[in-house]
Amino acid sequence: MSQATLANQPRTHRNIWRAFVATLMIAGPGLIAANAGNDAGGIATYASAGAQFGYRTLFLMVFIAIALGIVQVMCARLGAFTGDGLGSLIREQFSLRLAGFALLMFVIANVGLVVSEFAGIAAGLGLFGVSRYISIPIAAVCIWGLVVFASYKYAERIFLVLSLGFLTYPVAAFLTHPNVRQVASQLVWPHFLGTQGFLFLCVALVGTTITPYMQFYIAAAITDKGIGPAEYRNTRLDTIMGSVFANVISVSIIVATAAAITHRGPLASAAAAAKALVPVAGPFAEQLFGLGLFGASALAAAVVPLSTAYAISEAVGSERSVSKSFREAPLFIGLFTGQIVLGAAVALIPGNLIAILVNAQVLNGIITPILLTYVLILADRRSVLGDAANGRVFRIVATVCVAAVGLLSATVLAQAVVSWL
Repeated sequence: MSQATLANQPRTHRNIWRAFVATLMIAGPGLIAANAGNDAGGIATYASAGAQFGYRTLFLMVFIAIALGIVQVMCARLGAFTGDGLGSLIREQFSLRLAGFALLMFVIANVGLVVSEFAGIAAGLGLFGVSRYISIPIAAVCIWGLVVFASYKYAERIFLVLSLGFLTYPVAAFLTHPNVRQVASQLVWPHFLGTQGFLFLCVALVGTTITPYMQFYIAAAITDKGIGPAEYRNTRLDTIMGSVFANVISVSIIVATAAAITHRGPLASAAAAAKALVPVAGPFAEQLFGLGLFGASALAAAVVPLSTAYAISEAVGSERSVSKSFREAPLFIGLFTGQIVLGAAVALIPGNLIAILVNAQVLNGIITPILLTYVLILADRRSVLGDAANGRVFRIVATVCVAAVGLLSATVLAQAVVSWL
């Protein structure tokens, strides 16, 4: 190695380190929201997509990644330029009936998600031989206690560390030796099926990736941090980075599962999904999958009910803070507590835990376009954002994305109604 190369090495390392530190400084609500989106329901749904339909849903994930980035950028802009969360903006900009309808849809979607998170906790710990009748009640009490009595930020760090196991999925996607030609083909060109099962899962993929609580969270978090128009440029970059990161993980899960599980069909258990990690973890694949699933589920089991409590309390102008006691913020603490109790109770009902996770995402996918319509209208209004409102091109692209999500959800809903009749 030459002297010049040796001399340049420290500088290169310093530049890499500076770039890494700069990225961490930009990272914030956008990356956190995206990471929370890779929760139990998301992991189960992506794994189910790979197990049932191979690589066929990859093109849809490209569309979803674009739609997610557009939606999250609109929500980030609303928070930064108005200083209000979505709950307040919906209350101020729409009639009482329309605002109430939006919040009702949001609560329904989130309650379904809370159930799925506790189902994820049970599925994850079930791989260690722990019964759901033990894991769910204990987890519910611990999560409630950590948020109400302890530091939620400390608990969040613990859960994020536990969920790091799923960062092995990009490695697993490579080590499972997928058919690269098929992966590339189905990433750039749709290979859809017209079956109800395929469309059903597509709606679940939309619902688990473009999750309403992520939109409410990112706007509220930006407001809480005091981020204004001057800091919006970095926030927008953080939001785009988060959307890309989330979809790299989701595509990796689909590819790894499709390559590892060659017998096409619905997943019967978390152990079946864990097979996708065998190339990375070998005999410890189930334990790694279980630990990651538990961590991701526990994180979202705290974040989702909190986002509901924040949104409703904000909409009615009530006190809202995890640092407040029940006497100081009865509505906020009561909403959080009620969701934990209801979600844990429903998850205790006997049934296929993976099916519960996927079905919750379908419900979310049907409700998502309704709430995205509110976000689109708010971001289009100059009375709300002034010059920061959606431009013509952005408005057209955003409208097409929301309309496409709505059409897909309406198609599945219509198919379900016809099948019931």
